[in-house]
Amino acid sequence: MDNGASSYRRFLDGDESAFDDIMKELFNGLVFFIDRYVRDIHTAEDIAIDIFADLGIHRRKYNFKVTLKTYLFMVGRSRALNYIKHRKVIDFVELTEAEGCSDDRSELERTVLEDERKRIVNAALLKLPEDMRAAIHLVYFEDMTYDEAARVMKKSKKQVDNLLYRAKKELRTILGEEGGHLL
Repeated sequence: MDNGASSYRRFLDGDESAFDDIMKELFNGLVFFIDRYVRDIHTAEDIAIDIFADLGIHRRKYNFKVTLKTYLFMVGRSRALNYIKHRKVIDFVELTEAEGCSDDRSELERTVLEDERKRIVNAALLKLPEDMRAAIHLVYFEDMTYDEAARVMKKSKKQVDNLLYRAKKELRTILGEEGGHLL
């Protein structure tokens, strides 16, 4: 997989459907990554939409020196940090809606346990410093190489490796014995 570069080349050659392919492939991951910084899914979606709009309008801005995915995540990180720097502090209370309620008791139990696992891991991740969270997200959730993650984070490959090592060690401490199997 070329992380969207061939689709972007098709887009530049006039194939408008190629942009849809790029959106389908990279949008959700970008939103999830931005959300790690801004901690508001709606804001993360807005930022990601703006990034893709700029990509479509300023067609020659991306220069193929890095993968398209890496480029988008670099821009996403930058815009998320700009948002954080300029936002006003407002406390919101989010209401969650029940997802996919099932009559099947075992399915419901599995869903509850899976959601609890995700909640525990996400809570532990939030206790990590921002650089460690970003490194974990890029490498383990977005399947980026250490080199790609280093470019996004503006760090060296060795620094990313060290961040991941320390993050895993810290997560084991945070989660303790009973939570260690979650990693």
